[in-house]
Amino acid sequence: MHPRTKHLAVAIATMALLAFAGTAQATNLVTNGSFESNGGNGQFNFTTTATGWSVPSPGYTFLFAPGTADTSGATGQYGFLALWGPGNGAANGLPATSPDGGYYIAQDSDFQPGALTQTITGLTPGHSYTVGFWWAAAQQYQFDGPTYDAWIVSLGSSSQTTATVNIPSHGFSGWMYQSFTLTADNTSDVLSFFAVGGPSSGVPPFALLDGVTLTETTPEPGTLALLGSGLLGGLGVIRSKSWFKR
Repeated sequence: MHPRTKHLAVAIATMALLAFAGTAQATNLVTNGSFESNGGNGQFNFTTTATGWSVPSPGYTFLFAPGTADTSGATGQYGFLALWGPGNGAANGLPATSPDGGYYIAQDSDFQPGALTQTITGLTPGHSYTVGFWWAAAQQYQFDGPTYDAWIVSLGSSSQTTATVNIPSHGFSGWMYQSFTLTADNTSDVLSFFAVGGPSSGVPPFALLDGVTLTETTPEPGTLALLGSGLLGGLGVIRSKSWFKR
């Protein structure tokens, strides 16, 4: 192989390897992050489950199918439960589902608290991971008064909290996308979502969740661009040197 051709092939292969590395790092490590594999509408540990996820009993966490949260609702340990929405008289904009589509989680952030968790394997201790998800704040049907909600998100001992969202009586915040960068402690860590909210005066606030992903954090675009420009610069040098050797 001509030396110039060999250098060019090496440079192209290196750039391809960088591109592949970025793609490989984007693998979602969460099982059933959209909650589509489940036992149907209901309360965790009582009338439903979701593959890969758990809630300590008697955590007050529910699963809703599209269009059911403000209509047929779900059955839990205390009977029927629904959220305020257009289907039961609140013109608050609650849609049939989240932007991720399908089923979604609704966790009471002020009653029988218990984190929604999943054990994540295949981690590298000390490496950074990006957790992304859709979330919203809502209120239990047949209750009144303004409420507020937030999610505490953890991977092992690494933790971050969303902004606290306030909604009026019978309100809905709209779905919001959030991402955090967390650091793995071990090769296997617990990913946790714990809803916090209030007030604690019998007006149940509910935090909603869907579309959970966890990927190893990729290099900043500027870093990849710098590497790419360096390789292209190297190709330019190789080409110019080859020119003068003619």
